[in-house]
Amino acid sequence: MYRYSSVLTPIGTIYVICHEEQLVRIEFDKEFLQKDKEGNLYNYTPNDPLCELATFQLQEYFAGDRSAFDLPFHLEGTTFQKEVWEALSKIQYGEVKCYQDIAKEINRPLAVRAIGQANRRNPLPIVIPCHRVIGKNKDLVGYAGDKIGMKEELLKLEGVLL
Repeated sequence: MYRYSSVLTPIGTIYVICHEEQLVRIEFDKEFLQKDKEGNLYNYTPNDPLCELATFQLQEYFAGDRSAFDLPFHLEGTTFQKEVWEALSKIQYGEVKCYQDIAKEINRPLAVRAIGQANRRNPLPIVIPCHRVIGKNKDLVGYAGDKIGMKEELLKLEGVLL
């Protein structure tokens, strides 16, 4: 059974989705909370221990008291996407990298666009810090579809000046 809870943050309401004993998604839009892949409705469970832990750690992050997350999670994606997400999770708080940096790190120097697509499909934004990836010219490009403003706010919170 998929469970979710929500947390109000400076960038809006964030929804954390858990399945069994793992965090599986973070969403910025409630419209994505209706059904799982099998068509089952998500259950709103604000008192779920794992959902509570995830929302607590997000609150700490937005208060400036947390720079990394310690949550059990499960990622569903292709081998390539998981490679990219692993590289993203190594970007430190307050640091930014460009897509080309990530391409070099995973030994796929020509995969810049594919890395952008994997970044866009990151199921755990903030926890896996895809907001820390910027354009080669330090441009803020692509974040959660059309949420560049959120990316900018997250980077400001971390003290990144562009």
